[in-house]
Amino acid sequence: MKRIKLLYKIAGLAVLLGTALPSCKKFLDVVPSELVTEDQVWGNINNANGALANLYSLIPGNLPDGWTFDITAATDESYHHWGAGFYPLYYNTGAWNAANNPYGTWTESYQNIRKANLFLENIDKVPITGDQQSYYQAVIPRYKAEVRFLRALFYFDLFKKYGAAPIFTKSYKPAEGDALRVPRATVDELVNYIVSECQEIAEQLPTGYDNANMGRATKGAALALASRTLSYAASPLFNGNTLYANVKNADGTVLFNQTYDKNKWQKAANAAKAVLDLNLYSLNKIAGDPINSYAQVFNKRNWTELIFVKVIANSKSIENELLPYGGEFGGWGKYSVLQELVDAYEMKNGYPINYNGSGYQETGFWSGDIYGGGGYTGQSVHVDNISNMYKDRDPRFYATIFFHGSKWAVANTNNMPVWLAWWGANGGTSQGWPKSTGTYPISGYNVRKWIDPAVDMNNYWGSPDAQRNDPVIRLSEIYLNYAEALNEYNEGPTPEAFAAINMVRNRAGMPNLPIIPEDNTKEGFRKRVQNENRIEFAFEAHRFWDVRRWLIGEKVDNGPVHGLNARPTTAELQATGLDVNSKEAGLAVYYKRVTIQNRVFLPQHYLFPIPQTELDVNKELVQNYGW
Repeated sequence: MKRIKLLYKIAGLAVLLGTALPSCKKFLDVVPSELVTEDQVWGNINNANGALANLYSLIPGNLPDGWTFDITAATDESYHHWGAGFYPLYYNTGAWNAANNPYGTWTESYQNIRKANLFLENIDKVPITGDQQSYYQAVIPRYKAEVRFLRALFYFDLFKKYGAAPIFTKSYKPAEGDALRVPRATVDELVNYIVSECQEIAEQLPTGYDNANMGRATKGAALALASRTLSYAASPLFNGNTLYANVKNADGTVLFNQTYDKNKWQKAANAAKAVLDLNLYSLNKIAGDPINSYAQVFNKRNWTELIFVKVIANSKSIENELLPYGGEFGGWGKYSVLQELVDAYEMKNGYPINYNGSGYQETGFWSGDIYGGGGYTGQSVHVDNISNMYKDRDPRFYATIFFHGSKWAVANTNNMPVWLAWWGANGGTSQGWPKSTGTYPISGYNVRKWIDPAVDMNNYWGSPDAQRNDPVIRLSEIYLNYAEALNEYNEGPTPEAFAAINMVRNRAGMPNLPIIPEDNTKEGFRKRVQNENRIEFAFEAHRFWDVRRWLIGEKVDNGPVHGLNARPTTAELQATGLDVNSKEAGLAVYYKRVTIQNRVFLPQHYLFPIPQTELDVNKELVQNYGW
């Protein structure tokens, strides 16, 4: 299957139309590949449909088949153990700047915005003949609302990365280059623009589509983007952050508001409630199986919980990226999950692991059954001698992380153990680290989320590919936005705030808050909401941005990060008195925290720098703090 490719060139606009995904998503179907001019694009409705399909293909995604997922290794979620040359290393070591920012998308975002503006300026001019006229007379106004939504989404991407940014609502030709040399709009101006666009087009978009059009923008998607935007705008990064007091345009305009405004949280709460009041979405639930209630949101196509998605082809690429290397698994296992994330999962009784009386044990071992723990609904798996660290944890832990001794469905069986401790030298049976470089996790943990147990990696041609969506916005985010905003605005949690966060917790089989006294305070509930976001959206490319909007990056992404001792020294193994190549020796030194990497997060890292090339061209632009 081929992705749609449509390349607009600023000089003498040319468009390369590629074949669409041959799936049930009919709106992606376009004409066969051919090189056409601008006049041909807007002179043919099929080509214009291809231009719209291209805009959908530009949506930033979250799946582990590209750099967007790699960004999870630039947070306290994981470590990219493939080594030097991969983007997270720049961010983890602080070795990035205005000339070297791999995740920066300033130029690309404005290219996407220009494509949206071109569509809006030209779609009404496209000639439509014969019996198509009545159909397109009704559809084109919706097309325009869809493109305005996508343009707002591209602007949000700029907002979360750079804060203030210029706003363009029309396209410009190369000869009009001076019109593009404008100063940055303020944060409040950009937020108001995105939100007003979303709220206006929400009334023009349908609440849903038939099967042939699933994946298009809806009323719920527009309101959900407004909710996300206002939640960011109310957060400490953008709401009265005095660190940016001197980021001003040439005329003295302060780009980041300097006075905290509690009412921004009220706006965020109202926006989230507007989505919830639609009553169009529901959290995925499988009776008696909280592990797969959560897991199947990511390894099956879901249209009830996911408010807006990036439609993707059926494939096994994610299994290749995430499954452990070696043995029966056949994956590449690029990401080592960090102990910091493991420790963030509560006990199933709702207590944080470090809270007195939680029942958490760091030592000893446990054997027993985990219902749904092998990946299949309605089945239990028996685990033997797993660490007590992994006993009775939040069910989302078992759906998200492979730990030593956990089990997974391989070749249609659910009894394959995952060995992540080291033993056996280079020829051993462990998925532990046998070499100085390679694809084995070095933290003792591997990502499990996103992987479909129905995919048989040993039968490339005979096994079905995984069928799933790439979630851009899902219902859990709206519940947590609502809970967070109510807590901040009301100076403490309200019954409605508890109800919202408990909807997310209950789906995963977790008990209602409040549980500990701190839950009833503003600061305590804030910690719960932030941790709930961390757990619920692990490996969904949320954490990188959340730690920035909450201004906690210097705390959580600065200093050492840890894993278990999955790569012991020879001296450690010899000190056990056991055969250094034996399983017993590896396990004897495995269960201790070790430093995986020392990371750097500086105050200027909260926002991206505007690319130096853009500053050179547009002298009206001013750089962000610290760059």
